[in-house]
Amino acid sequence: MKDVQKTVGLIADKQKKCFITYIDENGFPQTRAMLQPREREGIKVFYLSTNTSSNKVKCLRENPKASLYFVDQRFYRAVCLSGTVDVLETAEAKERIWRFGDKMYYKQGIADPDYCVLKFTAGKGRYYSNFKNEDFLITDN
Repeated sequence: MKDVQKTVGLIADKQKKCFITYIDENGFPQTRAMLQPREREGIKVFYLSTNTSSNKVKCLRENPKASLYFVDQRFYRAVCLSGTVDVLETAEAKERIWRFGDKMYYKQGIADPDYCVLKFTAGKGRYYSNFKNEDFLITDN
């Protein structure tokens, strides 16, 4: 992969959904489909919206280790990012990624107690394309 930032960024930006994997209270991995991240900082930090009452939030508060997986089905390539998640419930974090139409999920709007932000911070990744895998580290750049 010539340009990790560009390649991974394009895959993440073009997908309508991604998958998050976390460890549940019994130590087993759980994977959930998520709407695409609302915002990203390079390929290191991704912001996603979710329900505070969800089991994934409960589990991520106990064990913040997680992965995000993006797949480009058209070209059969994918990237898995490994890192940690912070559950953010501040007004600033919620306002940062709030979008028109979110009220259909969070009836009380930005202040809905069942609305929170997952801030995923990646440390490493694995890219798959053309029957080959490539591991990479993610720096602050």
